[in-house]
Amino acid sequence: MLPLFRLLSVLPLRVLHALGAAIGWLAFALSPTYRRRFLGNIAQAGLRFAEARPAVAHIGRMVAELPRLWLGRMPPIEWDNAECVDRAYARGAGVLFLTPHLGCFEVTAQALAQRYAPAHGPLTVLFRPARKAWLAPLVAASRGRPGLEAAPTTLAGVRQMIKALRSNRAVGLLPDQVPPDGMGVWVPFFGRPAYTMTLAARLALQTGAEVRLVWGERLPGGRGFRLHFRELLQPLQGELEPAVAQLNEEMARLIRECPQQYLWSYARYKAPRAQAAKS
Repeated sequence: MLPLFRLLSVLPLRVLHALGAAIGWLAFALSPTYRRRFLGNIAQAGLRFAEARPAVAHIGRMVAELPRLWLGRMPPIEWDNAECVDRAYARGAGVLFLTPHLGCFEVTAQALAQRYAPAHGPLTVLFRPARKAWLAPLVAASRGRPGLEAAPTTLAGVRQMIKALRSNRAVGLLPDQVPPDGMGVWVPFFGRPAYTMTLAARLALQTGAEVRLVWGERLPGGRGFRLHFRELLQPLQGELEPAVAQLNEEMARLIRECPQQYLWSYARYKAPRAQAAKS
């Protein structure tokens, strides 16, 4: 599989994205479970299929572009509102970057590390080791690029992220992942209770880090990506559960900017395995 990834990594993005679009539609057509979840999630968000239809192809593009992002050279990057990141670093505190499963979330960490790590130290990213043995070295290599440090999804990894933020460095993670049992709370996401990680809110509340929202828009024609940065609409709530709910709403706000590139096939409303077994 590694030789195939190396071969694909040198292909132009436009070719990979064309291949990915076909993969996305094939998965949508062949898997009733996949299709049902996709349609159920967009309905929960109050969208018509026509509004989210391009996401079918973009989910496939997300998969097809991985060889380039993991093993190839950095694609062209455009920056939208990077000034708010500069302001965050200028305040001399840690910076917590949060991104939903929107657009190309793989490229955000690499681009941030390339631009800011030389002056502000490495970006620490939450890292869940690959379950497939053949995929593990590829994922590890993608997280081991210059300017990036990987923190495992363990207590030691949490300590690593807290240490980075308290040292006025940056941390990045995806707060709309379903966490393990006991590491989340049930709060609304597009109006429906979703088991949501508390880690992002805890990191911000415990360290006083500046929170910045980011997502990587996939540009047409394989032209690269545009990183969009946003600040919180309101300061983060001081209590944990309201803060988690607030971050969920902030993630939904980003998704509403471009529902055509969200990972609507993700099982966002599932219960952790232990809780599902009890129900």
